[in-house]
Amino acid sequence: MKNLFVVTILVIGLALGGCSGMSDTEQRTLSGAAIGAGAGTAIGAISGNTAVGAIVGTAAGAAGGYLYD
Repeated sequence: MKNLFVVTILVIGLALGGCSGMSDTEQRTLSGAAIGAGAGTAIGAISGNTAVGAIVGTAAGAAGGYLYD
C-alpha cells in the first residue's frame, strides 16, 4: 500500500511538472479536456456507457477550452 502511495505521488508530480512551460492556450485546452473527461465519465456512467461518455466529454472539453482562449 505504501508503494502505491509513493508511485501515485511521483506520477502526479511528473504530470504537474510537465505543465509548467505551457502557453495559456495549451493550459486552457488541457483544463477543458480534464473537466470534460470528468463530466463525460459521470454522465456516461449514469447513462450506461462510461467509455463513450469520457471520450465525448474529453473532446468537447478540449474544444471548449481551445475556443475559449
